Amino acid sequence: MTDGQRPLEGILVADFSRVLAGPLCSMTLADLGARVIKVERPGAGDDTRSWGPPWSGTGATYFESVNRNKESVCLDLNDDGGRRLARELALRADVLVENFKPGGLARLGLAYPELSAENPGLICVSISGFGAEGGRDLPGYDFVVQALGGLMSITGEVDGPPMKAGVALVDVLTAKDAAIAVLAALQARRSTGRGSHIQLNLLSSLQGALVNQAQAYLGSGSVPARMGNAHPSIVPYQLLGCADGPLAVACGNDSQFARLAEQLGAPDLATDSRFATNSARVEHRDVLIPLIEELLETAPAAVWQQRLTGAGVPAGRVAGIDEGIAYAASLGLQPTMEVQDSSGQAAGRQIRHPALWDPPLAPRSEAPPRLGQHTGEVVAWLRDRTEGTAEAITETTGEAEAGLPAQL
Repeated sequence: MTDGQRPLEGILVADFSRVLAGPLCSMTLADLGARVIKVERPGAGDDTRSWGPPWSGTGATYFESVNRNKESVCLDLNDDGGRRLARELALRADVLVENFKPGGLARLGLAYPELSAENPGLICVSISGFGAEGGRDLPGYDFVVQALGGLMSITGEVDGPPMKAGVALVDVLTAKDAAIAVLAALQARRSTGRGSHIQLNLLSSLQGALVNQAQAYLGSGSVPARMGNAHPSIVPYQLLGCADGPLAVACGNDSQFARLAEQLGAPDLATDSRFATNSARVEHRDVLIPLIEELLETAPAAVWQQRLTGAGVPAGRVAGIDEGIAYAASLGLQPTMEVQDSSGQAAGRQIRHPALWDPPLAPRSEAPPRLGQHTGEVVAWLRDRTEGTAEAITETTGEAEAGLPAQL
């Protein structure tokens, strides 16, 4: 790869997904240089186009968060002509991403075995809520998966109700798993010449992300429970009260705890047999935490953050998203990017793909497409090998027979 080249340049992605997990996967591929053609319902488009407020000057911010650097084409998949065009797109694609209910693509004549017979290099990514077997008919909503998969059982205060994460975390995790799988499949295709059918589901991605919490159960039989902001295996590693509010303190080893004790003006805490080691601190957390908070309450959180960070103790105030973006910018991390509309005019800021490359990539900064913005040119490109497709561009808004997507 030469300077400025995008690693997925020349890869064509047919994006038949909507809402979050599938579109975030395909946007990741687009950020890395792939050409992504997003197939949408005429007149309505991706469900998230109507998920507002909040709205930006150009549409729903939810939709815009996962659809930059794509082309939008409207095809009516209830229509023979629309299905023929969709099939042609799939036969030209390197990657197809979809999140219909399991079996949905087959009912549209887009089953992977049929497509791969004509396009053996095709990599098909199918995302569902609960897999294609016993859970094939279950609707895959992120919120429900957080509940059923165990995440909510360990999220929230000890005596409070189970809580979901503040973002559709399972969809995001599944999107990243999907993008990783696509990259691996593209690498495998280089030696085999063949693509593959990759199936992911929200429940499995969640359970894969439970890491130490899941292994605590599998390895010891102990079922983790809610601990608020505390950590099951590290102390102190939680929010601690200061004079004006909470401070996140994360002592990952004994030397960091000794530095914390020094800054608190209580160095003896680090030599006390109850607190000298992490395992001892975990055992005696109910004694230790009140002692630390009593000392922290003598100053505001911002003062303690500066003091502790300067001493090498990980600590930080609880910031709003606006403050978090500003903080990342202050560290030179370039958290956002400017996107441009089709005329080259500025169309707002977005969170950029987090990877920084050396040598740098040629950045992509195309604003999320308007509904059907590229229908004419894409259909003209596809028509050169199809016939009878004039009816594919319609104003109908009916759902395809395959049903709603399997995850939200």
